[in-house]
Amino acid sequence: MTLHRMIPAKRLLALLVSAGMALTLGACSSDTDTSTSGTDASAAASQTGNVAIFTPSDGITISQQTPMSKWAKLVPEIVTSLKRQGVKGGDISVKSASSLEKQSQSVQDYVVDHVNDTDASASKDGKTTLIVAPVAQADESDRQYGDYAGHALDWNDDSADGDEREYARSAQRLVSALQLARNSGMKVVLVSNTLKGYVPDVYAPMSTAEQIGRTQARELVNKLALDKASSDNPKHIEVLLPLDESDDDSTADETFVKSVFAGIWKVLGPYFKDGKAVSPSGTLTASSTDDDWEAVAFDSSKDGQAKKTLATRLGMDSDSTDHTRIDGIIACNDYIAGQVADGLDDLGYTGSSADVNPSITISGIVGNITGKKDLRKQAVPDPSKAPSDDNSDDGGKTGDDGSDDDEQNARWPIVTGYGAYAGIMPNIVNGKQWMTAVENRKKLAGDIATVCVKLNASEKISGLGFIRSATMEGKRIPTIHEKILAVSAGNLKKTLIEPGYISLADAGL
Repeated sequence: MTLHRMIPAKRLLALLVSAGMALTLGACSSDTDTSTSGTDASAAASQTGNVAIFTPSDGITISQQTPMSKWAKLVPEIVTSLKRQGVKGGDISVKSASSLEKQSQSVQDYVVDHVNDTDASASKDGKTTLIVAPVAQADESDRQYGDYAGHALDWNDDSADGDEREYARSAQRLVSALQLARNSGMKVVLVSNTLKGYVPDVYAPMSTAEQIGRTQARELVNKLALDKASSDNPKHIEVLLPLDESDDDSTADETFVKSVFAGIWKVLGPYFKDGKAVSPSGTLTASSTDDDWEAVAFDSSKDGQAKKTLATRLGMDSDSTDHTRIDGIIACNDYIAGQVADGLDDLGYTGSSADVNPSITISGIVGNITGKKDLRKQAVPDPSKAPSDDNSDDGGKTGDDGSDDDEQNARWPIVTGYGAYAGIMPNIVNGKQWMTAVENRKKLAGDIATVCVKLNASEKISGLGFIRSATMEGKRIPTIHEKILAVSAGNLKKTLIEPGYISLADAGL
């Protein structure tokens, strides 16, 4: 084994014995190291101990639009909360890495250094907790959901492919380093992504792909009042499932995409089966299952493909004069939702999501956000049967309210997304997009910090209100639980503006 640098035999022995495998030791490899201490673990520590944070570098999307879920936002909030709870700035270190290889080397170096310094130190009062968010393999369509969307890190130990073999080695190195940390008395809080074969002391899950799909579908069902719909007058719904087909090897992406659709279909499937929902394009039917995700997937790596796909689904790619009725569109993330809104504009759809089963007007939405009195409307229930298709004297079609049939069909649908992109907030306010969703980042940061302080003080965490129990690798472990924030115009002020996630200017006000 060739070592990139010489290390004491005692440290190497500790690593090999505790981890159970030989690891290739590299030079310090984190892309950024913003350790606030400048001292090592042998320094006297307070009861709050040491906390080392290892996260991925922020992902960059081709669109350059920014989801709210960025590591660069979460980490400072964890650090602030740690300090607020008594952890000294000098006992907190932060490291980010752009790849699993670099992150695993960084974690390994920190752990081995800590083990060696602790062995050599007369004082062992300063306990240490590692916060680790493993770097996942994510392509462009994955990154459109933000940095926190959870992935299960899996790998083939016997892979012959060069890149996959290196990925497997990096993953195994990270697992071994974390096992050494646990064996040496350190605690580990795993964030967002999971590692095959490893069970942490505490797990802090972020949004899973299935949760992302399920949340949007539920919001759509509620807004469209699908429970009150009938097979004689069903709601017309399309699902646009983004898939990055620019890479020949898209297995990891397909796993995530399949799970997003599974979450959607778990909620929408029964309505399609009962005839209360239909797909104008026929891509989804009463007999569709989770395995039919490819029917609604499209190549999102191509610029403007979402708009083209929408026009094709609605049968308006060659003629946009006659509108196809569409009541709801699940766009999966805010980047696609923005393209959908532009596409609906181009096709001549009018109005806003606020007009569908309205509970508040656009003026009321703005008034609510700016602190003025709400202006509310009563929802008008849909008829149990669809409007008559009988031709009127002038050759047109009329609906139950006397409006032209095409005018009804051209009404703006419910559009859902995910990620709380800063650039789409005005669309939430003006009703072009009904809802988005995002992790409760500030709460999660506070929860993670509290757990670290408790672990370093050898105190129980089971009594904390946000702790649940979950199974990982066949074992029950404490899990931090915070609900995803579903955001619409009605709660935008309370959910995002008042907590400081966005400003009035971000909302276009």
